[in-house]
Amino acid sequence: MWIIRGSASIQLCKRPFLFQGFGLKSYSTKTFDPLRILFCGSDEFSIASLNALHAYHLKHPERISSIDVVCRPGKRVGRGLKQIREVPIKAAASALSLPVHEIDTFTGWKPPTSSNGPINLIIAVSFGRFVPPRILNGAKYGGLNVHPSILPNFRGPAPLHHTLLAGETNTGVTVQTLHHENFDHGTILSQTPAPGFDVPNPDSCTVLELQSLVAPKGARMLVESIERGLYVPPLKDVGWHSSEDKRELIHASKINPEDRHIKWAEWTSADINRRGRVIGPLWSKATCATSATDGSPSFQQKRVIFTDTEEIDPPFECRSFQKLPGLPFTDASPSDEPGAGNIYVYTADAKVHRINRMKVEGQKDSAALPAARKARMLGERTPQYENGELAPFHNSLV
Repeated sequence: MWIIRGSASIQLCKRPFLFQGFGLKSYSTKTFDPLRILFCGSDEFSIASLNALHAYHLKHPERISSIDVVCRPGKRVGRGLKQIREVPIKAAASALSLPVHEIDTFTGWKPPTSSNGPINLIIAVSFGRFVPPRILNGAKYGGLNVHPSILPNFRGPAPLHHTLLAGETNTGVTVQTLHHENFDHGTILSQTPAPGFDVPNPDSCTVLELQSLVAPKGARMLVESIERGLYVPPLKDVGWHSSEDKRELIHASKINPEDRHIKWAEWTSADINRRGRVIGPLWSKATCATSATDGSPSFQQKRVIFTDTEEIDPPFECRSFQKLPGLPFTDASPSDEPGAGNIYVYTADAKVHRINRMKVEGQKDSAALPAARKARMLGERTPQYENGELAPFHNSLV
């Protein structure tokens, strides 16, 4: 490789060279200025890309002259909101001695300018905020983004979660330009070749395990894209998914509490197990009894978070009404020792889940049956309780 240095640009000539540290061969004839990068990030996925860019910057300062980091300010958390939880990338950037700019909005904010000139490339990786056209237009080379899916599938803020929720066995990473109007609609500059790489142990893989696989692959693809000058016009779209894979695209929407709300009439045992592994713990609402001032019972629904459940082969026979999805019941007798017995519930595909531990609204996490009794979730029993009968609760979980 040979480089012709001018006052404002670098010419990468059409000759193969080895990018040490990543083992990447690059071929380019594009001319581009030394990059002054504004890197916008937040979590461990973005930290992998930042570390890779910084390592490349140290080896090739003539190609990346500076990196500034933008992140959101820390949030107050805990009792009394006395603690501040910083976004992880802040510490990572500080450890690399990179300038850090904490902003919650781009409104009224201007990117920094160094003695070498203004920022000329924006890179946003798992940032969670839209980079406005004003910022992108002010950078000569616009913006780049690393996305942990094979776009356009799993567009959105939670691609790793939805990849696992969909039961995908293959996935990939994409480097795209930052779109001026919508998230994840930029030009695809580089992408994992078809059909993608394997999701490790898809029946047990967690989000953190999948992230640990895709983060270094995304970082490597980003550095290779910069090395090859793929962001320099004319841009070439290399996306393949929509043309080669005819399955319906999935939008990777933000995970919210309602996604953990069990739909007993719809979710199979596999659905419940998968969601608990990917986004758990799951929850539902149960009818609990309270006593009015005149001694008469009244009822209210309370949220119940299931912290430990498991699918089992039922060691009992149930009456037909007890096989309804979401109707909890117990094999405990009123004469049993406290804590004896278990709570069970059927799923939509007629499988049985045993609830081992749960947290009823207003209580601490504890063994399921004592928690249910304390919350008065069980139906009223008569003194003529017959041994072996399975006691229903007041109502189904909803």
